[in-house]
Amino acid sequence: MGTSPDSPAVVTEREDTVGIGGSIFLIALGAILAFAVHASLGFVSIQVVGWVLMAAGAVGLILTLWFWNSRRRTVVDPPVPGQPLPPDDAVVEERRRTVRYPDQY
Repeated sequence: MGTSPDSPAVVTEREDTVGIGGSIFLIALGAILAFAVHASLGFVSIQVVGWVLMAAGAVGLILTLWFWNSRRRTVVDPPVPGQPLPPDDAVVEERRRTVRYPDQY
């Protein structure tokens, strides 16, 4: 499906990271392999594979939380009075009105 040149393009930012969900999945899968599975293969130990997956999940979880924490420290300066706002910013004015009928209060 193509888009016509006149239609606006939709741009979304997507990060290809494992994230918290993938890290917890790796930790859970590793714990199952390390503690609950008692099968043995001649060339690889299932328990060692479980421990490696748990370690990879823990590292992924720590890195994800570290990156999220560093993102939240962004400071946005308020606009300076007297200077015009950039064209992308929209000013919204909100008005509230309370209507009280005679039979209330």
